[in-house]
Amino acid sequence: MNQVQQPIQAPKAPPPRMPDECGVPDPVPLMHPLMRKNFGQWAWHDRPRPGVLHHVAKNGDQLWTVKAGTQRQMDVYTIRKICDIVDKYGEGHMRFTTRSNIEIGVADEKKVAPLIAKLEAEGFPVGGTGNSVSMISHTQGWLHCDIPATDASGVVKALMDELYEEFKKEEMPNRVKITTSCCQINCGGQGDISINIQHTKPPKINHDLVANVCERPAVIARCPVAAIRPALVNGKPSLEVDERKCICCGACYPPCPPMQINDPENSKLAIWVGGKHSSTRSRPSFHKLVAAGLPNNPPRWPEVAQVVKTILHAYKENARPWERMNEWIDRIGWPRFFELTGLPFTKFHIDDWRGGRASLNASSHVHF
Repeated sequence: MNQVQQPIQAPKAPPPRMPDECGVPDPVPLMHPLMRKNFGQWAWHDRPRPGVLHHVAKNGDQLWTVKAGTQRQMDVYTIRKICDIVDKYGEGHMRFTTRSNIEIGVADEKKVAPLIAKLEAEGFPVGGTGNSVSMISHTQGWLHCDIPATDASGVVKALMDELYEEFKKEEMPNRVKITTSCCQINCGGQGDISINIQHTKPPKINHDLVANVCERPAVIARCPVAAIRPALVNGKPSLEVDERKCICCGACYPPCPPMQINDPENSKLAIWVGGKHSSTRSRPSFHKLVAAGLPNNPPRWPEVAQVVKTILHAYKENARPWERMNEWIDRIGWPRFFELTGLPFTKFHIDDWRGGRASLNASSHVHF
């Protein structure tokens, strides 16, 4: 009697892990054991060389931390490579900083030199400590963001290729933090130097899609200068923009993609200087515009790189020790800054716009 062979059933795959929406994870379990043991009990620290931090606890424990730069946007193979380096040359513990540097802690000083050699050989430059140009913080750009007008990660890669030696050395008057933003409204932070997109034309509206895609009252409320109002176009409810009021910020585009603000020719790049989050030495400060209308010219953005290097050179040659960018400018004054950098000063650098005082969104409150 012939037996019917039953098909082999593949094992049932486990259900996917659901996202854990609990906020920032607890960092303590991931810390190096010596860091957990001596948390809040460090006596002093120094930097034996650029890219290496040495901490000594009150009980005599010592921890060396090697800091290296990454390309920021990483695939799984790069992450596995880093983990393999940490397991073989470190002690199995590492962390990413807010600027996507990697910091690897070791309790044995003899492991520091081999670890540095391996990181450098694999393309992860060691540096970014002390008075250096730290890794550039940036947004997702074309890779992931839904409203980009440029590729922030591309600008970072091109610019850090130019500033590679300034990352590996500690020759600046003080730390220099650079930020970039691929849109004009979301992610640009206050940096010593900031490279942000600059829209120069009001949005182009696809009236056939507005009624189906956009919640018009929300779009109208989002405009910071009350330049958007409801309209009826070709018998369909839509929106219109008062171009006399519009400041080309792009805030209307995220809730209403038919109001296209990005443009390959008219979306430029602007450079701002003097921003500072911390209250160390001097109070926090907003950055100020110093160069505008720079071409959005991938893949290397040479015009942007040249202006940034010019500003850094003037700062490096003329600032006093420990002066941050904003402190240097406050001391010498803006006329002297433009003279040292050779950047043109135009009427557009003077902030004389007063439209916000009469808009629906005018307020003395601080918005977050």
